[in-house]
Amino acid sequence: MSKKILIPIAVLAIAIGVYLFFGSPATEAEQDIVTSVKRTNLKIDVTVTGELQAQTSVSIMGPIGLRNAGIYQVKIDNIVPEGTVVNKGDYVARLDNSELSNKIREEELELQESLNKHEQTRIDTAINLRTQRDKLISLEYDMEKRKLELEQSQYEPPATIKQAELELEKAERALEQAGEEYELLLRKSRSEMSQANAKLQDDQMDLKQLQDLLQDFVIKAPENGMVIYAREWNGKKKGEGSQIGAWDPEVATLPDLSSMVSKTYVNEVDISRIRAGQQVEIGLDAFPDKRLTGSVTQVANVGEQRPNSDAKVFEISVLVNESDTTLRPAMTTGNTIITNYIENVLVVPLEAIYSQGDSLTYVFKRTGLTTVKQQIALGPKGNDMVVISEGLEEDDVVYLSTPSNPDEKQIAYLEEDPQPLTDKVE
Repeated sequence: MSKKILIPIAVLAIAIGVYLFFGSPATEAEQDIVTSVKRTNLKIDVTVTGELQAQTSVSIMGPIGLRNAGIYQVKIDNIVPEGTVVNKGDYVARLDNSELSNKIREEELELQESLNKHEQTRIDTAINLRTQRDKLISLEYDMEKRKLELEQSQYEPPATIKQAELELEKAERALEQAGEEYELLLRKSRSEMSQANAKLQDDQMDLKQLQDLLQDFVIKAPENGMVIYAREWNGKKKGEGSQIGAWDPEVATLPDLSSMVSKTYVNEVDISRIRAGQQVEIGLDAFPDKRLTGSVTQVANVGEQRPNSDAKVFEISVLVNESDTTLRPAMTTGNTIITNYIENVLVVPLEAIYSQGDSLTYVFKRTGLTTVKQQIALGPKGNDMVVISEGLEEDDVVYLSTPSNPDEKQIAYLEEDPQPLTDKVE
């Protein structure tokens, strides 16, 4: 075989040997996903969903006298559609008045009974007093008669005179007793009439209150604005067929749309990172291209458990900075609460971080043609990036995917215990 043929065969054999020994660099490069360590500013945030509400609003209330009438639940028979713009005095809703109407009929019967009782007491009083006055007149006549008899008996025997004196004394005593009885009867009659009058006035007042309350079952707008349904204790909106209670008679609200807040709930895991004054980036599901800003104004001190959820959450209020005519209550918002902003730090994606037990945190770092497990110290963590406080330099190349034969890679330990980078809060 000639040398011209042997030389290419030998070169080909060497190339195949190198390929088999080292593998295919192109294939490995295609399989491995790497990134560079970058120096940048890291924003750390908590993203939650919220709902727009007006910061201030005027409540549209149902009747406030339900408890006095002994009514504790009333159904909403009819209500204007949510979002209806109304002027002061416009119709908003009508409540079911069937229970109240029954009470009005009962009170009318009771009032009629009081009227009858009042009239009967007046008549009985008049008759009794007249009878007693007639008795007094008769006794006065009798006393005058006894006086005259005594005067005429001056020349009669002493026994006859004594008898006339006794008869006069008896007539005077009877007249005095009848006078006292008349005073007692008069006082009794006045008391009975006073009670009858009081009962009659109470029943008249009760009936008037119920009739006035009936007028309030047609609910009108107290101010100009847009009608937004009130919510039940469980967060469900009140509407046609819902109940309002004597202790919570709110039917709807008229929000002030010039100042809005986003009410949201933060998981108990993240609440320690939230405090008043933090800046918030706000997105609207209804207008994906619109971006708003805001700030945390209130953080609940006590957690609660929302319906259909086992997790404890804390209510957060976010004041929207911008005033926008497109904003409406109940719109869903995406709130990104900026909890930290750290400047000029080294960061890598979270996908690049590995751990071995509780003692070793590392990345796969490419150094020339080799790969090592580089121990690192971590700083604050964002949603997708983490700060590297020790172990890497800017532009170092780390793996986002696990390289081949990871257990065979050498570990490059830090020379001393890592010192975590503290948060810089702004």
